[in-house]
Amino acid sequence: MTQPIRLFLVDDHPLVRDGLHARLDPLPGIEIVGEAGSAAEALEAIERLQPQLVLADVGMKDMNGIELAARLQTLAPAVRVVMLSMYDNPEYVQQALAAGARGYVLKDAPAAEIVAAIDAAAAGGTFLSPAVSQRLFRNQAPRPLLTPRESEILSALGRGESSKQIARGLGLSVRTVEAHRQSIKRRLGIEGQAELIKYAVEHARQFGQG
Repeated sequence: MTQPIRLFLVDDHPLVRDGLHARLDPLPGIEIVGEAGSAAEALEAIERLQPQLVLADVGMKDMNGIELAARLQTLAPAVRVVMLSMYDNPEYVQQALAAGARGYVLKDAPAAEIVAAIDAAAAGGTFLSPAVSQRLFRNQAPRPLLTPRESEILSALGRGESSKQIARGLGLSVRTVEAHRQSIKRRLGIEGQAELIKYAVEHARQFGQG
């Protein structure tokens, strides 16, 4: 049998942590190895306990969950972070993904959705609550998610250019273009290369403007 995912909970409300324990701890694929009521407390405990994944509240005092995710990118890059929030604000979602979070789930989501986010992040993928994805990708133009350079690269992918062709056209190394492609996938919550190309083709005109 595969080992359960070692999960660490971070939320400044004890009742929320208790609720997450009750929903997640009985599941065979998850082992809750610790919890913290603040990001500062979490950083110390995560270094000691070495969980695979952190489920963190966005809206904590002092250091919020997004700042925690960014800090863990440097201090413990192997640890994946899934954000838990009451808000589907696209700005929060963008900031969380930019900070390295692998998921963004609403607090009122069913347990199955939280588990899906944990499984996806632990496997190296990305997961957004359907309500979050709908608001982020349908009600808001995707362009603000990307830097100008990433927009150029996505537009070129939509035109059918390879990484080598893009590198030549923009005066970059192929390695730099590949790094941008990985960043684009993470920002947009896209996993595979085929899905990235499909997205690029569908939005090439928009990203090619300006």
